[in-house]
Amino acid sequence: MKIATWNVNSLRARADRVEDWLRRTDVDVLAIQETKCKDENFPWELFENNDYEVAHFGFSQWNGVAIASRVGLEAVERTFAAQPAFGKGGKDPAQEARAIGATCGGVRIWSLYVPNGRGLQDEHMPYKLEWLRQLQENATGWLADEPTAQIALMGDWNIAPLDEDVWDIDFFVENEMTHVSAPERAAFNAFVEAGFADVVRPHTPGPGVYTYWDYTQLRFPKKEGMRIDFTLASPALAERVETAWIDREERKGKGASDHAPVVVELR
Repeated sequence: MKIATWNVNSLRARADRVEDWLRRTDVDVLAIQETKCKDENFPWELFENNDYEVAHFGFSQWNGVAIASRVGLEAVERTFAAQPAFGKGGKDPAQEARAIGATCGGVRIWSLYVPNGRGLQDEHMPYKLEWLRQLQENATGWLADEPTAQIALMGDWNIAPLDEDVWDIDFFVENEMTHVSAPERAAFNAFVEAGFADVVRPHTPGPGVYTYWDYTQLRFPKKEGMRIDFTLASPALAERVETAWIDREERKGKGASDHAPVVVELR
């Protein structure tokens, strides 16, 4: 069984590439982020024509998450319990489409698009940290309730946990950039301390191994990327991991997303 995560950065704009990739890689479950769709303009037929069931959560042209599965799609949840909302500039908080969960082939898959943070002093940063804290509390509770549960927290985490996960840590620190700050890294590590494991890194060791390259300043050809897309697996699921890889080739060519798909193969 193959499960994968991919921030596609607009599903409708990249529908042909997504369809070609699904056929080529033969994955069983794909967790998708940044669909940038409402339900009414989501390309349902893309998945249905390829024998995938799909669940989507999207409000507008921003954010949006989905799970496509050909091994079952049960107990769909849009948002996790107490998922924080966000109100810019003191406006009434509104829920964003950043998390969707479903059980696929016995594995509880969560497709997650963690808030960016935008700046260390930006109002999005406390929102990001609280969002992660609430998710971690939920995840810890899921394991406490069922220690043998098979859970995959998959998606764009917008955090680079290690210095080697960015092309130049000094550049990030000197410019007070997000993704590498101590609070963000502590929030990520809280999941590891709770028992979830990064099951991709052992098969794709760094430095210089990234999942994201900004479109600007020729970041991709310059190999100036970031590792910010992860699959954190519960202990029972981590034991089943046979191999994992980052499909860097999918970042190449016209019309590519700025993220590469990340695949985990289970025994």
